[in-house]
Amino acid sequence: MAAEEEGLTGPGEARPAPGPDPRPESRPEHRPEPRSVPELLLGRPPMARPLPTFDAEAAPAEPGPLFVDWLATALDAGVPDPQVVTLSTVDADGVPDARVLVLRDVDAAGTGWVFSAAADSPKGRQLADHPAAALTVYWPQLGRQVRVRGTVERAADLVAAAEFATRSPAARVGALVGRQSEPLASLEEYDEAVAVARRRLEATPDAVAAGHAVYTLWAHEVEFWQGDAQRRHVRLRYTRTGPVRTPEWSRTLLWP
Repeated sequence: MAAEEEGLTGPGEARPAPGPDPRPESRPEHRPEPRSVPELLLGRPPMARPLPTFDAEAAPAEPGPLFVDWLATALDAGVPDPQVVTLSTVDADGVPDARVLVLRDVDAAGTGWVFSAAADSPKGRQLADHPAAALTVYWPQLGRQVRVRGTVERAADLVAAAEFATRSPAARVGALVGRQSEPLASLEEYDEAVAVARRRLEATPDAVAAGHAVYTLWAHEVEFWQGDAQRRHVRLRYTRTGPVRTPEWSRTLLWP
């Protein structure tokens, strides 16, 4: 009867019907009808935007300088994480495996792509058993893809230690934790291991994670792919014709 006492309604007058409760938690959530995956994808066609062109005839004789030029263009264009690439390997049974990692350097003259990994991780063990890999990078804003295939060579431990020192403190702590891809009981267990690794790094700033390794993928074949909204994609493949680290390549334009 608080409303009557406040003069909002008189005795015997009908109370107004309660309106909708404005509290968001009391309103039923509106959920759109689920759509199929093809419907979701058809609504977002790829490369429906202005993209750069690629004059394959004007490309350099070797793929290394062209990759560095495309990487610099991606950086200038503000492409997020342009140094993140996909590395593909095969396991002992010949089954392919892939993961994303950070590109550390490019030997443009010798045409080698440098990355680091834990030697006792799945990719480290796979590379030890079968030292060959493929590397793929895609820069969506530019519609550009680069594919690399070749043999992998592990650098000396001194090289790995020097590379480890250039990493951020967070990256070094993560590497010192180790046990990559092993089963984890809980995130709390991981946090405790991180705390231990952080204290170790504070006490020994030049500590290097056991098994930290640097690898170079020496390309035997490199393909540059420039997408086009009208599907007039340009594909240029370089194939090494001489020994590794020598500037001997052939170039072939490919059908899209």
